[in-house]
Amino acid sequence: MALERPFPILFLALRRCAGCCRSTAHSILTQPCVSGLQCVCQLCEHTNFTCQTEGACWASVMLTNGKEEVIKSCVSLPELNAQVFCHSSKNITKTECCYTDFCNNITLPKSGWMGLHPITSRAAVGPVVLAVAVAVPICVLSLAAVLAACTCQGRRCARSRMKPPNVEEPLSECNLVSSGKTLKDLIYDMTTSGSGSGLPLLVQRTIARTIVLQEIVGKGRFGEVWRGKWRGEDVAVKIFSSRDERSWFREAEIYQTVMLRHENILGFIAADNKDNGTWTQLWLVSEYHEQGSLFDYLNRGTVTAEGMVRLALSIASGLAHLHMEIVGTQGKPAIAHRDLKSKNILVKKNESCAIADLGLAVKHDSVLNTIDIPQNPRVGTRRYMAPEILDDTMNTSIFESFKRADIYSLGLVYWEIARRCCAGGITEEYQLPYYDVVPSDPSIEDMRRVVCEQKLRPNIPNQWQSCEALRVMGRIMRECWYANGAARLTALRIKKTISQLCVQEDSKI
Repeated sequence: MALERPFPILFLALRRCAGCCRSTAHSILTQPCVSGLQCVCQLCEHTNFTCQTEGACWASVMLTNGKEEVIKSCVSLPELNAQVFCHSSKNITKTECCYTDFCNNITLPKSGWMGLHPITSRAAVGPVVLAVAVAVPICVLSLAAVLAACTCQGRRCARSRMKPPNVEEPLSECNLVSSGKTLKDLIYDMTTSGSGSGLPLLVQRTIARTIVLQEIVGKGRFGEVWRGKWRGEDVAVKIFSSRDERSWFREAEIYQTVMLRHENILGFIAADNKDNGTWTQLWLVSEYHEQGSLFDYLNRGTVTAEGMVRLALSIASGLAHLHMEIVGTQGKPAIAHRDLKSKNILVKKNESCAIADLGLAVKHDSVLNTIDIPQNPRVGTRRYMAPEILDDTMNTSIFESFKRADIYSLGLVYWEIARRCCAGGITEEYQLPYYDVVPSDPSIEDMRRVVCEQKLRPNIPNQWQSCEALRVMGRIMRECWYANGAARLTALRIKKTISQLCVQEDSKI
């Protein structure tokens, strides 16, 4: 009982000094003697939803689809110096920082923003009381040593909490978001000066949680695709259901592979998981291409010979980069897509393409000679499956097998494009590969019978011979469709052949 009155004073003295004297007293203070400011942290499950910082506690109210969402966490000193997290943005986020233990444990009233309030309930104070009780024996024993070490620095320590020290900090991640840069600028900065594997996690989360969804633009097996706005820029938001978490995680992982970024691969921006109170939404944010998929583009209209070559070259360029291994400390593993089709290829404003939907992709580790195959029950699209996949003869222990299967699918995509190119004044209506020999939703057995047993391939019309571009495209298709995967062209060879064709077409203009 004798300790009841003096102990709070001693404990606060220890807390005030601990931040500045951590290096001096590290050998004296043990784990129960907590240093720094303690805050509520919704994302810190492993530390009982609390975090510790020398900066400030942070709480933010964001508007998501018209609903207010409260986020609580710690702000480090570099982030505090960047003066981003403690300021509200235009009607999207209302944010404040505070500087006492657990002061961000706010309750948001239904009507408006009432600011931050320190915790007062018995339940909320519980963790602090428990920490004090545990810390009594050790803190009392080490009090004399700590106070001696801190006496000379006490005033400086008190001031540091009120005002961060004026020291030059390295470029903070949150500076990137607050600098007024466009998404293109942010991505360019991280690609040229960073690892090339994407934006930092904190920047991704900050961007994702300030996106305002506008309209739904597509649906698929995974969920929905929305057009969203971030600082006036259009972005695409692919929303996975919580049941498909594995696909979401895998696709985000592949997109953030070092050195993957390429003009003909969909530009990844951010990944985040958002809890709307009823269920968890898994977001994948990427560049938005208003022309939609190649499937949509070809359905809407025809293409010229030059347009066909430009589309084909851009797809081959993207696939060649995906398949290529870049050796080095900042190198890139070879990657196979495994679900290449016209619906997974987007058309950009300049009429070139970007390969998307990498949720089924596999990576090859050439050093260990291992293949990182995702544990995902989904398989590729049956209509586009290579013969060796359909008859189950593919050797999955050899990575080249996956690349060869991509090439077969690429040949089918080229056939879809070529049909919409005017040849001899004739333009054919859009159709999917094998539209005339299998049902609209073919089974594996339907495709196996047609592709493996009957050895059928999409028809290449005679009139294509009258156009040099179509004639070359027809030859490439045939060399992509060989039953023997080893005899098929590589993506790099296809890229070089179409590049030469592109030069010929440009010379005619």
